[in-house]
This record gives sequence, C-alpha cells and structure tokens, in this order.
Amino acid sequence: MNAVRNNDRWRWLTAGAVAVSLLAFLLLIVLLGWQGLRYFWPQPVTLFTVQQPVGSTKLLGEIAQQQTVSRQQLVASGAELPANLPENVTRYLIKTGNRDFSEADFHTVIDSEITGREQPGEVIALQRRSGGMAYGWFDGLLENGQPLVASNMMRALQQRIKQTRERQAQADNIRRVSMARLNSELEQLALQQRQLQQSKQYTAQAESIHQADSAELQRQFARKADQLSGLNSESESTVLILRDAQGQQHQLPLSQILAAWYPNAMSTGEKWQHFLHQLWHFVSDSPGDSSGDGGVFPAIFGTVLMVLLMSVVVMPLGVVAAIWLHEYAGNGLITRLVRIAVVNLAGVPSIVYGVFGLGFFVWLVGGSLDKLFFADSLPDPTFGTPGLLWASLTLALLTLPVVIVATEEGLSRIPKSLRQGSLALGATQAETLWHVTLPLAIPAMLTGLILAVARAAGETAPLMLVGVVKMVPELPVDAVFPYLHLDRKFMHLGFQIYDLAFQSPNTQADRPLVFATALLLVTIILALNLLAMALRHRLRERYRRLMNS
Repeated sequence: MNAVRNNDRWRWLTAGAVAVSLLAFLLLIVLLGWQGLRYFWPQPVTLFTVQQPVGSTKLLGEIAQQQTVSRQQLVASGAELPANLPENVTRYLIKTGNRDFSEADFHTVIDSEITGREQPGEVIALQRRSGGMAYGWFDGLLENGQPLVASNMMRALQQRIKQTRERQAQADNIRRVSMARLNSELEQLALQQRQLQQSKQYTAQAESIHQADSAELQRQFARKADQLSGLNSESESTVLILRDAQGQQHQLPLSQILAAWYPNAMSTGEKWQHFLHQLWHFVSDSPGDSSGDGGVFPAIFGTVLMVLLMSVVVMPLGVVAAIWLHEYAGNGLITRLVRIAVVNLAGVPSIVYGVFGLGFFVWLVGGSLDKLFFADSLPDPTFGTPGLLWASLTLALLTLPVVIVATEEGLSRIPKSLRQGSLALGATQAETLWHVTLPLAIPAMLTGLILAVARAAGETAPLMLVGVVKMVPELPVDAVFPYLHLDRKFMHLGFQIYDLAFQSPNTQADRPLVFATALLLVTIILALNLLAMALRHRLRERYRRLMNS
C-alpha cells in the first residue's frame, strides 16, 4: 500500500513538473509574441501640444510606453517640476521618428505638460530602409525635380514605391548574379594567367587569347554596370515631400521608403492587411543600412543552413563513436576514460569551442588548405578565414557529446536476445548491427539530433569567432559555381538578437525587433524539433513490434 502511495506521489510530482515547464514555455511564447508582433501592427499617431519652459512645442508620434510614476521618482531623475504637480503622474515615451532631421526619435513628456492632443487622419507614416520611421504630412512628389500631379496622390505614391522596389530588385539581381558571375570569371581568367606564367607556358598566342577573353568580360561587366547605374538613377529620380510637426518640409528619396500608410485613417481590415505585409517583409527581406531596418531573411537562411550542415557532420560522427563505445570497445580502462571525456566535453563553455574552432579549423586547417590548393590567391585567404564551414564544424564538435550519449543510451535499451537471435541464425556481427541494432536505435539517434539542433541553433558566442557577422553582401548560396560557398561568412539570428539588444545605436527603437527576432528563432528551433520528433515517432511505431517480440 505504501509503495502504491509513493508511486502516486512521484507520478503527481512528475506531472506537476511537466505542467510547470509547459506553462513556462507558453508564457515565454506569449511574452515574445506580445512584445514582438505588436511592432508590426499599425499604431495610431498622435499630435501632442507640449508646454515647456522655453514655450509651446508640438510632437508627432506613437506612444511607445506609458507608465505612472511618483513625484519623488521624477525629482530623483533631476527633472524640473512645477510646484502644483500631483503625487502621481503619467509619463509618456513618444516615438517621434525623423531621426535624420530631428534631435532624437524618442521624447519623454508627463501628462501635466500636455496641453492638447489629437490624431489627424491625414498624418502619414513612412517605413524607411535607413533612419527608422518618419511621420508627418504628405505634401507631394517630385519627379526629376518637377512636381508630380495626380488625382489621387496616395495611389500615385504607392505605385511609385512599387515601381522603385521593382527597379531595386532588378538592380540587386544584376549585382548579385550577373556581376558576381562576371567577377568570378575574371578572377578565374587572372588565375589561369598566373598559372601559365609560373609554368612558363604563357606564349604569345595564350596572351592574345587571354586579352580577348578579358576584354569581352570587361565589356559585359561595363554594360551591366551602366544598366545598374541607370536603374539606380531611376530609383533616385522620385522624391517625397514630407512636412513635419513644426511645418518644415523635407525631401525623402523614394528609394529609401519601403511602405507608406495613413495610420489614423485605416480600417480594421486594412490594419490586418498591413500587419501581414509587414510580417512578411520582416521574414523575407534583406536588412537595410543598419540591423534594425529591413528584414532578417539572410539571418534565417544562415541559421537553417548552418544547422543542416552541422547535422550532416555530427550525426555520422556521433553514431559511429557511440557504436564503437557500446558494441566493440568493451568496458576497459580506455573505454571508461573516453566516456568520462565525452561527459566532460558536454560541460565545456561554448566560447571555448569557439576559440578552438578559430585556432584549429580556421588558422591550422584553413591555412593549410590555402597553402596546398589556393596558393595563387594568397595572401588573400580562401579557407583560412572564418566562414560557414568552420562554424558548422565547430558546432558539430560542440554537440557531438549529446549525440554520442543519446545514441549509446538507445543502443543499451535494445534487448540482448535480438542480437543473440540474429547471431544464432548465422548473421555476422556487422550484419546484426546494420539490420537489427541500428534500425531499433534510430529513435534514440533522432533524440540526440533534436537536442543537438536545439543547442546549436541558439549558440552565439562561438559563432562570433568562426564565421558569423553583422551584415553580409551576399548569401552563401547563389547562382555562381560551386553554388554553395562554404568559405563565406553568414548571418545568424542569435547574433542578430545580440547586435540589436547591445550594439544598436538606437536600442529603444530596436527593442521590439529583439523580441520579434527571438520569437522567430524559437519558432525555427521548434519547427526543426517537431520535424525530427515526427520522424522519430514514425520510426518508433514501425519497430515497436520487433522490440516486443
């Protein structure tokens, strides 16, 4: 009876721990979602009339934060307060934007200083590639210096923004594909020339062929450069005139504007449409001139690609090591020492792996590869510099103990009778391992993979040493042979979060993007884990009958 009671107590304790863990995870998702997704919802823009010691001024912007503070807190902050100020006041943090032609894009005011507020329906909000948001009144368009006249100026603005983005997409395609391919061919041509000169086979005929090929490639490159310059000039030809709260007009190139909308005049349906459009822009577009502007698609691509490459490396190594430890090594002193080393490696700080990856993979292995295969490119390194390959190998080494331990535990749960039955029927040890043991251990292998992906996708410290950067001009995958460029640096969502939270020059404006990027990283890790869990469940059900027989 006491055993049953104790068993029930442990069962309830386990269920409570699981429930608390799930609740904590759900609260984390709700917090990240609320703080991050509301950034993409169109907020109303308010025009405040503020009474200050120097006189009355106007502020136009969104209410980013609102809180009740005491008089003592304001006195402690050093603020000048009127004598009739009540004990508790409301303090507003107003996001005024326009950081490129105003003092700051955030202002703090208290409700006693506000003498008037309104939400004009004709106020326009502009999302820009650099400089953050801009708020004001739309006073017209200039095309090649001449005023643009249209019956519906807002519709004309939206059409011009769409046309400008199409031109920028064409220019980006020319720069990333056509000009990158021509650059690669010119580099290969120069490399062939150096090789022929070193081998003393650079004859007059070879020189003539080289000059003709080089001239043709340079002609094609010049044509693409002219086409790119023309597209950029067309993109810069249209300018938007924005009038701020003080009545001053400013000219903003349409090439810097991503979207424009009237936040105070939008219906609920238009707000949802705008929300979905902004969310899609965030996950599908490239970053702007700073991390807080534009989208995070290169970081998403780099994170997923790095995790996939890491998985391709760590799974075979971890499984082979676990098979050797469990099936062949026995229980001698060396085996025990190896197991102790594996367990200790799991507790090594990740930054130590980053230092090791920089010294061993980048400098030693990468430098040796450059001397052997890319000597003609030196002193410019090819693989002797941080890149995608070394980052993947470093994380594979970091997560290797997790895969080894999980796979070995799966092998230990397989009944010995299955091995003995296979051997009794005439199968060799290798055949038994391949056809009986490994299929039954696949769910455990996938458990190790799930744990490895969860840890590797969230690591940031080692990646800062072996390949991740704040901004990259091109993705590791493109249309230029060999298509997958393992030597290139890449962007990562974890480093994006770090950069936005601690390195951004405008942390207050980028704070919602920290939560949005964190939510995106958690979602990607969860999606990868769910995919592996579904595969594990399917394989476990497939071999359940064999386990019970």
